Amino acid sequence: MATQIHMTPRFVARQLSHPRGCWGRITGRLMNRRNAVMNAYAVELLGIKRSDRVLEVGFGGGVNLPLLIEEASFVTGVDASPDVVNQARTKYRDAMKEGRAAFHVGRAEALPLRGMQYHKACTVNTVYFWKSLDAGCSELYRVLMPGGRLAVGFLPKAYMDRMKLPRDIFTSRTAGEMIQALELAGFKDVRVCRPRPSTAWNVLVAHR
Repeated sequence: MATQIHMTPRFVARQLSHPRGCWGRITGRLMNRRNAVMNAYAVELLGIKRSDRVLEVGFGGGVNLPLLIEEASFVTGVDASPDVVNQARTKYRDAMKEGRAAFHVGRAEALPLRGMQYHKACTVNTVYFWKSLDAGCSELYRVLMPGGRLAVGFLPKAYMDRMKLPRDIFTSRTAGEMIQALELAGFKDVRVCRPRPSTAWNVLVAHR
């Protein structure tokens, strides 16, 4: 007898925070479509050069990976979900064999990476799941080279709270909180970017 899965808000929230199995793949594809504009804008703001080493934290469905791998010299993806990491390793096995990509299981608050090895880093729609903004921002600062650039995309608290998502899974963040945590970690020139004044979401850009 097949097991029936009820698509409750909590079930969806858990798949968003930690994709797994077939439902994780479906959720990833849906989020890729829904968040495509924010992801593309964040990558554009990085200004990637061919010589850059780039890190993406929480790559999920992997919407940014094809462009990052095409444009950068080396790309590292870190995600808390072993399932999406294994999917990326399978899909981009040629890039891995050529020494142009690597994928690791890990969280923003404890990146499994050496310090000061990336020119650019981005993370989109992950800050809601960080247990500590200070730890996550400090880790991103640690792995960037001096002068490195970071892009952080997210939907601010005023909009997130309207969705009434489970608060034990999602923690809404204000732009002020994010800026403060980035500056405390040591980032400079933190600015809020949006493609249009009416855009609900933010991409924060900061420099190490």
